[in-house]
Amino acid sequence: MFERLSEGFSSAFRRLSGKGVISDSNIAEAMGDIRTALLEADVQLEVAEEFVAEARKDALGRDVTKSLQPGQEFIGIVHDRLVAMMSPPAGIEPGIMRVSPGPTVVMLCGLQGSGKTTTCGKLAAYLKKRGRSVMVAAADLQRPAAVDQLRTVVEQVRDDSPGSARVMFYGEADKVAAYGKAVGVAVDVCRRALDSARREGVDVLILDTAGRLHVNDALMDELQHVQRATQPHHILLVLDAMTGQDAVNSAKAFHARLAVDGIVLTKFDSDTRGGAAISVLRVTGAPIRFIGVGERLDALEEFHPERIAGRILGMGDVVSLVEKAREEVSEEDAEKMAEKMAKGTLSLDDFLKQMRSLRRMGPMKQLLGLLPGVGSALKDVQIDDKQLDRVEGIVHSMTPEERRRTDLINNSRRRRIAQGAGVAQDEVSKLTKQFEAVSKISKQMAGMGLFGQMKAMKEMQAAGQPGAGGAGPSEADLARMMGMGGRKSTHMTSPKAKFKQRKK
Repeated sequence: MFERLSEGFSSAFRRLSGKGVISDSNIAEAMGDIRTALLEADVQLEVAEEFVAEARKDALGRDVTKSLQPGQEFIGIVHDRLVAMMSPPAGIEPGIMRVSPGPTVVMLCGLQGSGKTTTCGKLAAYLKKRGRSVMVAAADLQRPAAVDQLRTVVEQVRDDSPGSARVMFYGEADKVAAYGKAVGVAVDVCRRALDSARREGVDVLILDTAGRLHVNDALMDELQHVQRATQPHHILLVLDAMTGQDAVNSAKAFHARLAVDGIVLTKFDSDTRGGAAISVLRVTGAPIRFIGVGERLDALEEFHPERIAGRILGMGDVVSLVEKAREEVSEEDAEKMAEKMAKGTLSLDDFLKQMRSLRRMGPMKQLLGLLPGVGSALKDVQIDDKQLDRVEGIVHSMTPEERRRTDLINNSRRRRIAQGAGVAQDEVSKLTKQFEAVSKISKQMAGMGLFGQMKAMKEMQAAGQPGAGGAGPSEADLARMMGMGGRKSTHMTSPKAKFKQRKK
């Protein structure tokens, strides 16, 4: 995500490197690079022009901090301007509001194929994780099998274990045949779903309306009828981030008819332009509330302008990475792992457990891209997540004693392990050597801060240890990263805070 934008901004920053001051002459070319980068990233022309004008004004009116170079100062200026452009109006809180008495009604709308039904499931999973009960209603009676598709998605989110928040499905499959023959069938389904949600006492009702073209007046009228019948507290427009300018134009049309109060950008992990994220708020006035960052039902994140600005400028998003780690690793487990690392007693069983937790956080390349300065370095690197399956096979082929003490693995044991895992012997040797090296360095890194740890990992890669070579970071490197789930992660700051700290 944002590769074109990041490269264009980097070019602009390089123009100011080595300069003594920020002046009208040396900033002109830099602003030209930024304008070009914005347009190539599919940012609307008016928005791009406004951004360049405001950033130029901020830059020429600011004195360079003594501890910073003009190029560094300019990064801070662009960062602040990006945050301002993507930030919602004052008073708008992130997430989904709570109302009393419930339920909070959330109406989802959007174009056909924008990912609306999947987003319903993701939003239900997001709310369930936060302890809120949910009912998802199938109001898409236009598309064949849409009701059954949503039912399947909701079943994947449901968890009937004790203490888990309820996730319920409401659908009237028999009404699909009547759709188009009687006016207001979908409206009546939504009204009855609201009555059911009230009886069940759920916290949130999500209405999955039919996807439609914004030029279809009849279907847009139906949405307005649903709106009047249910009085939703949130009207969220689901947009495909990969459609760029079309997403912004669709947002304008839907907002004009429904007064949309939030945007959900799907396929945010696939698009390399990212212009919609910068344009949509400025054009519609409706803030981006959520972004879809993968296919899994837990791949929905709240939209944080500061973090996205950091990703665009190549500063990564360590805060989001830590939050992902905390969701998968409890504080108690993190403390135990940190203690084992400090003592150098990490075992392959521990490694396997942490690797599984890491895999639940998302694709490896996506996770590594959240580290400062790593995203651009990985753009041409292919990281095969299936390789981790081979690693699991190797570890499972070892005896419990071998997993505790890799020094016991001699040639005969290595041959047996390789045969059991269906791999070559040198893969077993490589894994054990990398694990031993990382265990040793983990012990040394235990007392370091985040940036000291990152420096140590770079030195480890340069020395030919795990992560060296063109195949990307190794599995052992990735397992080590899980150490960020512990107490030291609480010292991490946002990109904007880093700028403030440097300017002090």
